[in-house]
Amino acid sequence: MIEISDNIILVILVTSLATYLSRFLGVISSKKINSNSKIFRWFNCIAYSILAALIARIVIFPAGILNEADLWIRLFIIFISIAIYLVARKNLVYPTILSAILLTLMNGYL
Repeated sequence: MIEISDNIILVILVTSLATYLSRFLGVISSKKINSNSKIFRWFNCIAYSILAALIARIVIFPAGILNEADLWIRLFIIFISIAIYLVARKNLVYPTILSAILLTLMNGYL
């Protein structure tokens, strides 16, 4: 039986083909999509709701090393990050860097 590690090049090629083929088909079909249509807005809402659910799941039920941080620390850092995001005129760099620093400091010292 051939293992994946023996054919890593084949695995990379197949996954790349699947990824770029779907992107290519998306580019071709996007010319006919009106971004202001109701169906496009519906898909956009679905995508944002899935993203929000995944983020909530990561914060409330974390896996791995994030599980070592208390829930109140994770929630506090989220509120601080949102405030900095709004103060920094919707710049994502500052809250991302600050949240990593705060989580490290608060989890290590509290």
